[in-house]
Amino acid sequence: MNKKQNNKPTQAKTIAVHHLTRVEGHGNIIVQIDANQQIKSCQWEIVEAPRFFEAMVVGRPYTDIHHIVSRICGICSIGHQLASIQATEEAFGVMVSEQTLIFRKLALHAENLQSHLLHIGYLVLPDLFGVDSIFPLVNTHKKEVLNLIQCRKLSNEFSQIICGRTTHPQRLIPGGMEEIPSVTQLSQLQTKLQTSLSWLEKLGNLFVKLQPKYPDFQRPTEYIALTTNNEYALYQGEVSSSLDERKPGFFYKQITNEYCVPQSTAKWTKNKKSSYMVGALARFNLNANFLHPKAKAMAKKFGLTAPCHNPFYITLAQIVECIHSTEDSIQLLDQLLTKSRLKKELPVPITPKAGKGIGVVEVPRGILFHAYEYNCEGRIIKADCVIPTNQNHANIQQDFEAITPMLNGKPEQEIELTLSMLVRAYDPCISCSTHYLELNPKKQKQVKFIYTN
Repeated sequence: MNKKQNNKPTQAKTIAVHHLTRVEGHGNIIVQIDANQQIKSCQWEIVEAPRFFEAMVVGRPYTDIHHIVSRICGICSIGHQLASIQATEEAFGVMVSEQTLIFRKLALHAENLQSHLLHIGYLVLPDLFGVDSIFPLVNTHKKEVLNLIQCRKLSNEFSQIICGRTTHPQRLIPGGMEEIPSVTQLSQLQTKLQTSLSWLEKLGNLFVKLQPKYPDFQRPTEYIALTTNNEYALYQGEVSSSLDERKPGFFYKQITNEYCVPQSTAKWTKNKKSSYMVGALARFNLNANFLHPKAKAMAKKFGLTAPCHNPFYITLAQIVECIHSTEDSIQLLDQLLTKSRLKKELPVPITPKAGKGIGVVEVPRGILFHAYEYNCEGRIIKADCVIPTNQNHANIQQDFEAITPMLNGKPEQEIELTLSMLVRAYDPCISCSTHYLELNPKKQKQVKFIYTN
């Protein structure tokens, strides 16, 4: 006997992913689906409380600032500290030695490895294997997990040798280095980094096999990163765009054009288009010609060519960068170790004076700006920080709007997973990016406070 068909119309529904997992900080994905199973809207919300670090440093002496701002982020503490030091040195007209520059570049490479490996293995890999965390993979893919662990263990050791700590470094100071590693430590580090290239190649080969599990999604956007004429820029360079001319960091406000939106406690940014991307894929798209040979070889295995417009491939670009950072670090260590070039140097003496300075470095999630104004006593009177993740928020929203038509009629679980994977691909550091507060406790007259300007 045939059952009577149920002709009851499908109801509209909402998919609400509150506090997305496997990202730093609190972000929500809200999807509205109509009765015809068509996605009406998809919104990326940032609900994290503002941090107020820029207000926190006002009145403090220059000797304290780089230590305070490194606490903005426990993952990118090295990058925040170096951007801060750059800004302070520019304000006071300080030039550091070539040896100090090498150590700073090594510090950024160490941080790149630390952060990228955390993201690649612990935050992204579970999605590609269809599990909720890395723990089930300990049983099903033990060799791969152990390989990942030894890679990341070395990245922590790398940071500790150069910076004195694995996070919130102590040796990096305005004018130079407070202490430098020994020749023995650097020589042993170089040997370990050479060995680790085979570990990173294994990690890359794993992702070659998993690459078909990424969604086939393309959305051209604007890409912004540091560039130079002779290297894959992380510490020095000009701000470049795939759609705009190169500009010195001094023009950062004209590039970022920060603005506020109702659903976000983080500012958003735009330049030539309504959004732009920063981070590993943006750097790859603008600097791929300067990658070292093994990094180029891995990019070729992935079929990764510049420009790449698939945001899910940010992770693949991070793997390529890990190999490049390792190769470049080996060469930088050669410069320190050959012909007894390593020497104990006193930091450049600093005489505080009134002035302004801009620091610009590439951190794992993208280009980072610190801008300071000092008084004649060397105390900050104004500070502004533009964080990579807040530069990516608008681009995530634009990606949502472009990908959701591909998800119409799909099961809710698939929609949620695809959008969650998309956000996780950006490796957002949401807490660092929150710089905006709307005060409206009684739903009366709204007062908006933006503390960075």
